[in-house]
Amino acid sequence: MNSLISSDNTWVLWTFLVVWSAISIVLEQKYKWASKVTGAIIALLGAIIFANLKIIPTESSVYDSVWSYVVPVAIPLLLLKADIKKVKNESGKMLGAFHVSALGTVVGTFISAFLLSSIIPHIAEIAGMMTGSYIGGGANFVAMTNAFKAPENITNATIVADNLVMAVYFFVSMSIPSILFFKNKWGMATEGEQNSGGSSTYWTKKEISLKDIAVALAIAFSVASLSNLLSEYISSIIPTSNVFLKMANSIFGNMYLIMTTLMLIVATVFSKQLEEINGAEEIGTFLIYLFFVVLGVPASISEIIKNGAFILIFCILAVFIHLVVTLVVGKLFKFKLDELLLASNACIGGPTTAVAMAIAKGWNSLIISTMIAGVWGYVLGNYAGIIVGNILQIILK
Repeated sequence: MNSLISSDNTWVLWTFLVVWSAISIVLEQKYKWASKVTGAIIALLGAIIFANLKIIPTESSVYDSVWSYVVPVAIPLLLLKADIKKVKNESGKMLGAFHVSALGTVVGTFISAFLLSSIIPHIAEIAGMMTGSYIGGGANFVAMTNAFKAPENITNATIVADNLVMAVYFFVSMSIPSILFFKNKWGMATEGEQNSGGSSTYWTKKEISLKDIAVALAIAFSVASLSNLLSEYISSIIPTSNVFLKMANSIFGNMYLIMTTLMLIVATVFSKQLEEINGAEEIGTFLIYLFFVVLGVPASISEIIKNGAFILIFCILAVFIHLVVTLVVGKLFKFKLDELLLASNACIGGPTTAVAMAIAKGWNSLIISTMIAGVWGYVLGNYAGIIVGNILQIILK
């Protein structure tokens, strides 16, 4: 497919990714309507529009670089302060709500996989990818595609379906608190709080030194590089002669599981030293914005019509069940509506979109706990996706 910007025009494509990410962030922080939509969705929808108008190509080595190098560096940066003790002590009820929502994802992908297994090829791999993606957001999708290695046309169709469903889901989840039925039945933990002025109130200016940037990037690149080496080594020594060894190889040899485990250890052991480093979250978040743009690029409407209609149904069903389980089970455990919707958003979109929602809605007391729960999703989602995908491969084949 020809586009105005060719796939080999590296400088222009990198410029597009960086500039559109910056525009999305500025819009979110400057305008109330944009903060409600969230910058991540603006980045994603913009890429979908530009790609379908054939302004940018749907495939390029530039996009491959984001998947292969940008995201593996972004994840350690976002996990730099993921001290397990801090996660436990400061997340409050939000971590419990997040686990309820994660359960909703697992239930949703399992049911959807069983119902559609006869009409969707590679359904186990798709379910594994979407379990990871729907417990921690799009960054986990990269890890799952790396783990399951589904055919490219299946992966692309899944990306398209996921993007469309995710965009609609965010609008729905933002609208639910305005419906009196939900508000009255579940109640609000933040009742009476006032909106303090949008995302710019969270992403305030910080004192960041050259040393902070240097140390943060050094740790991120070192962990990403070591994870890659360990992944290759472990994958080479664990045989795949039977189903159980294949599962062990897939779990223990996965680069992203190794990466998240290493960062949890580093963040916990060196928590005091890392607490003094500023800027890692900001750099990591900007890199994730680049990923959101790239995530929207393959979202060709014609592609979903030709190859992904049933995958679209799978994603719709999985997210619908996820939301129902989150609200129903969450109600049983006496979680409030705002806590459950933020937990659900953190699962489906990751901490970036969940924090944006908390800020846009003025649920200021839940911002920090939402970020912590969302970061925990990077860890939990990778493990859950691998386990669910491998179990379904055994059951459905």
